[in-house]
Amino acid sequence: MATWHKKVGEAVKRDEVLADIETDKVVLEVVAPADGALSDIKVQEGEQVESEALLATFAEGAGGSEGGEAEGASAESRGDESEASGAESDEKVGDKIVAPAARKLIAEHDLDVSKIEGTGKGGRVLKEDVQKAVKEGNAKKSAPAAKSGGGAKAAAAAAPAVEGERPEKRVPMSRLRQTIAKRLVQAQQTAAMLTTYNEVDMTAVMALRAQYKDTFLKAHDTKLGFMGFFVKAASEALKRFPDVNASIDGTDIVYHGYQDIGVAVSTDRGLVVPVLRDTDSMKIADVEKTIVDFGKRARDGKLGIDEMQGGTFTITNGGIFGSLMSTPILNPPQTAILGMHKIQERPMAVNGKVEIRPMMYLALSYDHRMIDGKDAVQFLVAIKDLLEDPARLLLDI
Repeated sequence: MATWHKKVGEAVKRDEVLADIETDKVVLEVVAPADGALSDIKVQEGEQVESEALLATFAEGAGGSEGGEAEGASAESRGDESEASGAESDEKVGDKIVAPAARKLIAEHDLDVSKIEGTGKGGRVLKEDVQKAVKEGNAKKSAPAAKSGGGAKAAAAAAPAVEGERPEKRVPMSRLRQTIAKRLVQAQQTAAMLTTYNEVDMTAVMALRAQYKDTFLKAHDTKLGFMGFFVKAASEALKRFPDVNASIDGTDIVYHGYQDIGVAVSTDRGLVVPVLRDTDSMKIADVEKTIVDFGKRARDGKLGIDEMQGGTFTITNGGIFGSLMSTPILNPPQTAILGMHKIQERPMAVNGKVEIRPMMYLALSYDHRMIDGKDAVQFLVAIKDLLEDPARLLLDI
């Protein structure tokens, strides 16, 4: 259990968010089944719950008045329903009117709502206003007070365990962080993981992007980034090297006749990997739009579990954080993962002359139990060739 947003007896409207449940992949919202109020909370913040466990009882009617029919809210049934809707009612906090989505972000980042400028109707504080305040860092509480009770959230907000010149604070790992840690260790312990490196000259892709970025934006209402090129190049390379697109299931090899590529997205809660389905048939514009949507919903905790399941290959981009080279870790049961990195100008020998070119190091980590070194190297070279001559992606050569 992560957070209760409503107290027992507090009036709520239908579909208003009652609580958040943090799973090992996403945060699920538990919404009110009708107008009414919580009559009893069975599970406290920080406690672990099983699927379909009873979280609370809910009484229909204004303010949970008598005569309302009590109804149970479970960890699975209500959580799934919440995917479709957020809360509809605002709440007054101090002298500010705060939208429900904004209220959730304010609580997550422990902000002082009085320091946030609302741009909505009548000065209403919107989610975008909170996101701006988080980015600018100008709405932090000057002296946050430790809260009593509340499980994991209370533990995280507690004062440092050791005061003085070397303060420390102990907080429990989130379910997502525990799962990330478990899977990373599992990948290193169970796979014969190796990494091969290469570099790609990004001149052609950057020129194409510069030439068509404005037209692309007008035509598709989304920016032309680099990830679309990498996803399409990887899709083509995966068709040529089916071993890289396979997975290991016990002593069986599962060859996938489709390309479902996971794209690693960094959030405040940790790394999540939503999956692009059938990327071979996706247009670059569709790839870019979907990735933007994934990133936004991942940061808001709105991704569904089904959107992060499956996947035959993964791409991770440490370059957005400035990484020049790294060794990505496999995402089991997949047998390969591609690491993108920072584009950096370097002197290169081109036709016997030294030229300054925008270069990117590529890293392919692979499971040597499944993929031979020759195939891994040739797969990475195929991606390099496709990116250095993007016309190949259109001509299928």
